[in-house]
Amino acid sequence: MTAWILVGGRLVRTPALAALPRPALVVAADGGARHAAALGVRVDAWVGDFDSSQGVHVDAPREVHPAAKDQTDAELAARVALARGARELVFVGAFGGRFDHAAALMLGGLRLVREGHAVTLTSGDEWAWPLLPGAPLVRSLEAGVTLSVLAVADLRGLTLRGVRWPLEGADVPLGSSWTVSNEVVGGPVMAALAGGQALVTALTPAAPGNHPQGEPVP
Repeated sequence: MTAWILVGGRLVRTPALAALPRPALVVAADGGARHAAALGVRVDAWVGDFDSSQGVHVDAPREVHPAAKDQTDAELAARVALARGARELVFVGAFGGRFDHAAALMLGGLRLVREGHAVTLTSGDEWAWPLLPGAPLVRSLEAGVTLSVLAVADLRGLTLRGVRWPLEGADVPLGSSWTVSNEVVGGPVMAALAGGQALVTALTPAAPGNHPQGEPVP
């Protein structure tokens, strides 16, 4: 089952975002509920300490947590989705806002994939997918999309195809900029690792006349 987790970063309407399959479950993390109307989805559960949802009105059951807590609203929302049977999580509104929250979301996505779940992070114009050994990533992306592989550990045997500068079995050190700002040539892109862990990111153009929706709230 696929669940969308609505989080409080920016949201840009793009063809790639519109093409996402509709979810079976939608969980809003605090201020991320403001994206529900733009996405045309009904919120099934609304989770958080509700410090960033002023002026947002969503008809959904609330799960209220104290501000002093051990998990972010996004992590709490993900756990609600998993408890309800979700195995694929799409974090919508994942980019923008506070860097610490965005970074925790990306790293948390890696952990969720290690636990056996599928994870996508998007704000419509930017996308990210965790990449771990033994689990190749294949995505169909338009030509000209900017694609990067961010090494969050030393990488062994990185293979990257479908891009302007392909790689075969490359070793990439932690934090290297070598694999930043590649370019999709059109068609499927494949990334695979022998060791380490990474985030594959894509920057897609917004549709003409579309601009970020909502406020960048963590």
